[in-house]
Amino acid sequence: MSKLVSPSILSADFGNLNREIRMLDSSAADWIHLDIMDGVFVPNISFGLPVVRAVSKLAVKPLDVHLMIVNPEKYLEKFCGAGASILTVQYEACTHLHGTVQQIRSLGMKAGVALNPHTPVSSVENIIGDIDLLLVMSVNPGFGGQKFIPKSLDKIRQAKELIARTESGALIEVDGGISIENAGEIYSAGADVLVAGNAVFSAESPADYIEKLKLI
Repeated sequence: MSKLVSPSILSADFGNLNREIRMLDSSAADWIHLDIMDGVFVPNISFGLPVVRAVSKLAVKPLDVHLMIVNPEKYLEKFCGAGASILTVQYEACTHLHGTVQQIRSLGMKAGVALNPHTPVSSVENIIGDIDLLLVMSVNPGFGGQKFIPKSLDKIRQAKELIARTESGALIEVDGGISIENAGEIYSAGADVLVAGNAVFSAESPADYIEKLKLI
């Protein structure tokens, strides 16, 4: 089991973005998570391509980009050009999910599929062998600082079973309400990658907090 941490810059200080990215690069973080919200698929707007490009110029670590937008297939090439290494789309936003995943991979990025809390793991049974990452949303997407939904642990276990049964190489990423207090049981349920935003950036020392998440 991997123990990777992908801090979400949604909770970073955007007035000091250069400093925040340098901190993440020098920390034990594995990836840098960027949440793209359009105000349509989710009830919030975050940031778009210009910020991804700016972070890409500053960052050494891979950019883990999560598209919480409608019609994500229209923007795959643009996010690739902006510097995304991993590109995750929402299952619920894709009419032709297989084609979208194939296009992400053909562009040279790792392909991820995210599931909202109400979407069952069985939904991705026919695509699990084609993706690099399955993102289990453990809060309703749109806002940082929400509490972890306990039933998400069952979904992580189900995802682990599906990946083992199909011999998929996909990693399980979990995003929402993650902290040092619950990281251990989330890893134990089968998670490989933890996304943490509010908990990391509100800590007295974000770099120390990231290290503690990896050592649990």
